[in-house]
Amino acid sequence: MTGSKKLDDSPFDFTESRNGVVQISYKGKVVTTLKGNDAAKFSAKASNCLGTDRQLLMAKATGQFKYGNEKSSKPWR
Repeated sequence: MTGSKKLDDSPFDFTESRNGVVQISYKGKVVTTLKGNDAAKFSAKASNCLGTDRQLLMAKATGQFKYGNEKSSKPWR
């Protein structure tokens, strides 16, 4: 699987608490927590997108996952 194909399985999910804290999870485990302005910006963007776009937004927010636009490395000779 490459690129956005991995995101088609919807491995990311997020929950938003009443006090504005957003927790993003990957395959059921919380990988990042957003607070304050970061949480507000994320919530605004997430409300405007669905499906793979929302998955990509969550992947970018975590900062630890490939976004699908990286070139695969060539095998060493």
